[in-house]
Amino acid sequence: MNARADFRHENDGGAEVLRFTGRLSLSCLGDFPERLRSFQGRVDRLDLSSIDRIDTVGAWLIHRFAIEHEARIEGLSPEAHNLLDQVAAADRQMAVRPPRDSSLVRVVAEVGAATLRFLHTMRGLLGFFGATVIAFLTVLRHPRRFRFNATVHRFEVVGVSALPIIGLMSFLIGVVIAQQGSVQLRQFGAEIFTINLVGRITFRELGVLMTAIMVAGRSGSAFAAQLGTMKLTEEIDAMRTIGVSPMEALVLPRVLAAVLMMILLGFYASMCAIVGGGLLCWAALDIPPPTFIQRLREVVPITDVYVGMLKAPVFGAIIAIAGCFQGMQVESDAEQVGSRTTSAVVQAIFMVIVLDAFFAVFFTWIGWI
Repeated sequence: MNARADFRHENDGGAEVLRFTGRLSLSCLGDFPERLRSFQGRVDRLDLSSIDRIDTVGAWLIHRFAIEHEARIEGLSPEAHNLLDQVAAADRQMAVRPPRDSSLVRVVAEVGAATLRFLHTMRGLLGFFGATVIAFLTVLRHPRRFRFNATVHRFEVVGVSALPIIGLMSFLIGVVIAQQGSVQLRQFGAEIFTINLVGRITFRELGVLMTAIMVAGRSGSAFAAQLGTMKLTEEIDAMRTIGVSPMEALVLPRVLAAVLMMILLGFYASMCAIVGGGLLCWAALDIPPPTFIQRLREVVPITDVYVGMLKAPVFGAIIAIAGCFQGMQVESDAEQVGSRTTSAVVQAIFMVIVLDAFFAVFFTWIGWI
């Protein structure tokens, strides 16, 4: 029969003693922990000679009570004494806390670690870009090693399959630009300048920039996932074993497809945005399409088209190299495929936006404004 845990307070020759009885085990504690915690008064000794059994929970309660009241524990059997020693040792280990640095030190350390990771990644990307250039020059020297079928397949994946989503996105962006621009320009009676706004910002900036972001999220992530899976299943190692260069067979077709298709997709996106803006001007501003086109030819210099088309291949190369580089970094498990794919998209979009800002300053400096 299980005797419930209990205790009584006694005075033994001027010493205050708590005598415990019953079973100090989890199944027999009941309200024992609450009564023990609520005990008030001086305690000199804890007498455990009358208990029937004690487990880890009971030992923990006794140990913590003895520490709080600075009481001495007595009457333990060898087994119970060993258990209490183990609990006390565990308590001492839990009490040890590693020293915490100040907030300033932690912030500086995190910034430094992030900077080192960034520099390490940029060094890896630069090296991967160099390997891609070497592979391209090798193929130029030995044209028979060029993977024509693989490159044409990537043309379809990167370019043709992306036409619907890029066309719809660009069309809606053109509508939004025209609508928001017309609302603001109407305050000054200058709605006709909506055509200037749509034409210049579309050909010069948003057409190719939004296309690059879409390609990074769609094709850049696909490159990273495909190569990461091949790396994980050791297909790339098998290619090296049989003498096939992964840079020539896998990376170069993807980079060439992204570079060439970005030019066409960027122009296609700009035209779709122009169509969207023209329809909005026709519907909301009563500007007929012939007038819209004529005004567009007058206000949009050909340099704006050149600016967009010069950016496109650079953005395409960045997206493809970032995706392939991250895919080739997968090593241990399937979880890395997802994390590397995310990193590929983030890095590609980040570098595209940074380079777009650089191009804006550069073309302004040379007078293409």
